This record gives sequence, structure tokens and C-alpha cells, in this order.
Amino acid sequence: MQNPYLPIEAIIEKVVEESPTIKTFAVTPKEAIPFQTGQFVELTVPGVGEGPFTPSSDPGIREKMEITIMNVGKVTSTLHEMKAGQKIGIRGPCGKGYPLDDFKGKEIFIVGGGVGLAPLRSLLYALFSRQSDFKKIYLRYGARTPNDIIYKSAIPEWQSKKKLDTVLTVDKAQDGWKGNVGVVTTILNEIPCDMRNSAAIVCGPPIMMKFTTFKLLEKGFASKDIYLSMEKNMSCGIGKCGHCGIGHYYVCKDGPVFTYDRIMNMRAIWD
Repeated sequence: MQNPYLPIEAIIEKVVEESPTIKTFAVTPKEAIPFQTGQFVELTVPGVGEGPFTPSSDPGIREKMEITIMNVGKVTSTLHEMKAGQKIGIRGPCGKGYPLDDFKGKEIFIVGGGVGLAPLRSLLYALFSRQSDFKKIYLRYGARTPNDIIYKSAIPEWQSKKKLDTVLTVDKAQDGWKGNVGVVTTILNEIPCDMRNSAAIVCGPPIMMKFTTFKLLEKGFASKDIYLSMEKNMSCGIGKCGHCGIGHYYVCKDGPVFTYDRIMNMRAIWD
């Protein structure tokens, strides 16, 4: 049995600057790391530390992986200085992803904020590969400014897909922006899907997830149909250290994907 704390060596093949604070790292591990969309990996920077990140790439591609990372701390700032050809470590995958089989025959309503679009990009790839299983896919995404929108080159391709309905918003407009201006909840006033036969998926900063969840409940989604990708301090990744507890759950082992009804009565879930 492989040591769950021992990372697999991987080489950075390419670094893409998505925004002033966010980069996507295309990596090739020494051995394939199969993952389900929504699961996360622990990424190791030798001599610096490790952190949990959800792959943003197509889960159908096992030999390579893309991970989109915001520069917010010691590990991530070191990563943002790394170049193609350098080595990192990856262990995992960890946790439980999105239950795609449970979504069959439903409309999928996806809401993302900021770098929260990274796990949702992986989800979109998985949904696109099984388009006949789902009635319709909706994407609602918000960023601080147009410059902070990630995957700018991919969004036009997504918007061309017949089964995907996309609306973007920014908190603050810049010259040339013709879309909505306002936080992401301002594009949730009109929800065109049948909420009695839909799954809502939310990923983004905790404050965005909190108010998006409340908005979805207000509009008519049931708490059992709202899927949240929760953030906590997932240190070990396998439910041993206890740092990522939410009530009697460990986010790293029982999540990071939870339906809202499972955690709604627990304390400090948005902290």
C-alpha cells in the first residue's frame, strides 16, 4: 500500500497567467493520478510546504493535470515564482467529488466566484463529456474586475455550446466591459431552470458562497439540491489531523463537496 503522505513527483510543463493574482500550472506526474471532478490534491513545494488545491483540468485526462492557484500565502507565492521544468509533489486525490450520476436527467445550475471557477472548470469538462445525461447547464460567474476573470480564452468556446447558458458579472467595470456590473447574486434574480429538477453547484470565497446559498434558497432551491465546495484548513488530507472539522465531518475526507442540508445547522461553516 502506498504511503498516503508520500507525494508523487511532478514536473511543471507550462504556467499560464490567468489574472494578476492567479496562475494555472500544467503538470505531468511521474505516474497517473486519476481523480473525480471536485476532489482535491495536496501539492508540495519542496522545502516550503504543501497546500490543498482542486484540479481544474478534465478528469478524463489522467496523465496530466492542471491546477489553478491564487497567490495568497507562502506556498502559493513560491509556486507563482516557479517556471516550466521545475519539480513539485502531488499526493491524492483526496475527498469526495461531485456525484455526477445523481445529476442525470436534471438541469445543472453552476455559480462561481473568483478562483472558485477552477474546480467548476473541471466540472464543466466532466459535464461536457456526458452532455446527453443532463437537460441543460447554466453557468453564472462573477469576478472583481474584467481583468480578474480567469479562463478568458475558454469562455467564448463555452458560450458557443448549445447546452450551456453563460452569464458573467464583475464587481467593478473597466473600459470595454459590456456585461453585468454587480456581485454575483445580482445575476441570480432570474433563474431560468426548473428548480424542482435541478442541482445547484456553488464554489467561491466563503462570503460569496454564503450569500449565493441564501439567494438560491430564497429563489426556491431545496437545501438538499445545493452542492457546496467547502474550504477549510485541510492539512493531512485524509481525516487524521482534525484541522478541517465541520461539526462531526472532516472536509478533507467527507467533502469537500457537501449538500447544504448536511451542514446547514453546524456552526461557523462560512469561516
